[in-house]
Amino acid sequence: MLDSLAKAATERAHELLDIKKNPEGNANSGWLVVDLEDVVIHLFSPDQREYYQLEELWERGKVLLRLQ
Repeated sequence: MLDSLAKAATERAHELLDIKKNPEGNANSGWLVVDLEDVVIHLFSPDQREYYQLEELWERGKVLLRLQ
């Protein structure tokens, strides 16, 4: 699933913004990063998300988009 999300993000960035980037990381590790220059997308598996407790880490941050 992480690979599909990363592929969709990179394809759309290429179509709309002419940004050609490849995801970094390995989906099997549970964490992928897509660096789109001004925006960095972190994709976590549910297990990794729970391990890093991201909601607690960023609880004061503004949520722009949440996909589950």
